[in-house]
Amino acid sequence: MSGGVPRASNRARRILRGPRAEAVPALIGRACALVGLLDIAAGVFPRFRHSRMHAIAEALPGSFGPFAAALSLSAGVLLLLLAHGLKRRKRRAWRAAVVLLPAGAVAEFVYRHSLLGVLISVALLVPLLRHRTEFGALPDPRSRWRALANFVLMSAGSLVLGLVIVSVHPDRTLGDPSLADRLTHVVYGLFGFEGPVDYQGSTSWTVAFSLGALGWLTAVTTSYLAFRPEHPAARLTEEDEARLRDLLDRHGRRDSLGHFALRRDKAVVFSPSGKAAVTYRVVSGVMLASGDPIGDVEAWPGAIERFMDEAKAHSWTPAVMGCSETGGEVWTRETGLDALELGDEAVVDVADFSLAGRAMRNVRQMVKRIERAGYETRVRRVRDLSDGELERVRLAAEDWRGTDNERGFSMALGRIGDPADGDCLIATAHKQDDTPGPYGDLKAILHFVPWGDDGVSLDLMRRDRLADPGMNELLIVAALQAAPKLGVARISLNFAMFRSALARGEKIGAGPVLRAWRGLLVFLSRWFQIESLYKFNAKFQPRWEPRFVVYRASADLPRIGFAAMQAEGFVDLALPLPRFLRRRRNAAARPCAHRSHEHGVRAA
Repeated sequence: MSGGVPRASNRARRILRGPRAEAVPALIGRACALVGLLDIAAGVFPRFRHSRMHAIAEALPGSFGPFAAALSLSAGVLLLLLAHGLKRRKRRAWRAAVVLLPAGAVAEFVYRHSLLGVLISVALLVPLLRHRTEFGALPDPRSRWRALANFVLMSAGSLVLGLVIVSVHPDRTLGDPSLADRLTHVVYGLFGFEGPVDYQGSTSWTVAFSLGALGWLTAVTTSYLAFRPEHPAARLTEEDEARLRDLLDRHGRRDSLGHFALRRDKAVVFSPSGKAAVTYRVVSGVMLASGDPIGDVEAWPGAIERFMDEAKAHSWTPAVMGCSETGGEVWTRETGLDALELGDEAVVDVADFSLAGRAMRNVRQMVKRIERAGYETRVRRVRDLSDGELERVRLAAEDWRGTDNERGFSMALGRIGDPADGDCLIATAHKQDDTPGPYGDLKAILHFVPWGDDGVSLDLMRRDRLADPGMNELLIVAALQAAPKLGVARISLNFAMFRSALARGEKIGAGPVLRAWRGLLVFLSRWFQIESLYKFNAKFQPRWEPRFVVYRASADLPRIGFAAMQAEGFVDLALPLPRFLRRRRNAAARPCAHRSHEHGVRAA
């Protein structure tokens, strides 16, 4: 199938920088971190000047000692903070390092009388200037939590480093201050006040200036991150969404994940012809695309090239989560990236589905039992629900979410009931109770997004925790049985990570390596529900469609995996909002929560 896809220009390959080109910024970044540590050590430890490294040339009297110690400490901390930006070729990090290295060299020479310290800084400054063209990457999208995170981390680091500064002068300390006294002295010093610890001679000034420098760094870096010029996080504009919907109308049946490209917290790049597009989100420096490119396969290479250009411009790590086999072939061929099978998507063909037979016995019995308990089901298009019922569905989906944070990215739409999504399907379970709950007789919800004009893809599953077990099986069967009347010929269910390993590892003849791998997956299923999700999917006798992750290098996989877990909502580095604020925000924005239920989530 990939033979019909034309090759893009070689530019898409060239934008993946070779190992040698990538090595220069990486080496400079590591060297910057080393120089930063040396500057910090020079500013903190009073005996550091007597080490062999700093005993080469002691010629000047340290008359500006307290100021130089604070400058050395400040330059070292900032260089450490800039090291990661230099590794990612950030232009702003380069500019700051060019200023800080001479400042650190001056502090080394004035305070520690170290000629070697000066030479080390100059030795790093020379390649930094020589390879300045390597550092042209644009800034990352802003996060409202970045300033707060910086304040928390810098404050914690300043407290620890300040405690070291206060404690490394035992010969000049007056009395025997307790740990509480030292911590109090650190806190006072960070705000520029004298604390309870006293020192002989000029040491008190050195400690005071060093602590003041740490407090100043915390305040300045936090203020900078809070008030720096805006470079907004990517959002799907109304024009972009309209163009994507047009592409999906013409080519949407190719990929079951296509409609999820309409998440409004994604950005998009289009091919030069406008006939194809790639949607993505940037998480922790990783440019995450999901599913296959949208649109005409013939135009995919152009959209992929634009995607890779954007990754290069910002020095982001490119990655694709959950693409199909065809998508993986095109991505790897056009860019030189590698692909790894991530798992399988369960797809049920409506014409082949039946509750008859031994294989469907458990599902059949469960559905019959729930129906005898008085439950009934309804399967409708979103546009056919009344405003009042749709509002109850929205509120119930929010209230029944099993986690505090929303989950989903690659296989979740992120909203429910939007007027533009009238073709989505909603399957609901109902039961009349003597004491109706806040949502009436509503007990469970399944939400499906369109997959072309003859398919749907499962988006979320929610149920009342007081409802009988088996609500999800009941609604999936109801959706499959109602599908012919709604013009639906295929339904995509959950995505099962590492399904083939789980399936092959339990068969007779499986080797020790495969059995060990399956055992590890079963163990991890205690937290990530890998095995239970696979077994749940297998109940409906689906056909399995492999899905792949596309990546640049094996060393990037841990970073990509962590970024994917952040995007999917399994890892949340931001401080969560209080529950009542989340509800107020959701009431205004009406986002749809991704499913989190007793069988796991679609996006793993």
